[in-house]
Amino acid sequence: MKVVAFAGFSGSGKTTLVERLIPALKLLGLRVSVIKHAHHEFDIDHPGKDSWRHRQAGAFEVVVASSRRLALVREFEREAQLTAHQALAELYPGADWVLVEGFKDSDLLKVEVWRAASGKPALYPEDPFIVAVATDSPEQLPQGTLRPVLDLNDADAVAQWLVDNQDRFDYDPERYS
Repeated sequence: MKVVAFAGFSGSGKTTLVERLIPALKLLGLRVSVIKHAHHEFDIDHPGKDSWRHRQAGAFEVVVASSRRLALVREFEREAQLTAHQALAELYPGADWVLVEGFKDSDLLKVEVWRAASGKPALYPEDPFIVAVATDSPEQLPQGTLRPVLDLNDADAVAQWLVDNQDRFDYDPERYS
């Protein structure tokens, strides 16, 4: 399994890039999983549905499974901040690539998504885990870098760069267990 994170401030284009990378990688015959870090409370369940009712009754975990889909909802008894590695441990191991959106403070290899128009600082000068920068304004990067600078608007080229450099992104779950 190959793992790469996409880091950057809100509004930088991480979700759009990941959304475009999924079909680009699938066209290359690769199975893609995604982990998305959510900063706020979220819910995938709907009031009144059986699984929602089970959670309301106090179930720690509810798995909803069909012939086409599986969903797991886990209720933490206390607030918990999962690491990227803990989230990765929850995935089916048969994915070729896992695209991790967020977890910008993790020790995963990352592609920074940066836009000059955002007014936000770049992360790459201070983060040794950033291995490339995807941007729509390379001429405005706040400082030079030897890292590859990728076109944020060309998901096919970013996907090809990932595949061309795939050996760098091998993930060993034993290292983090």
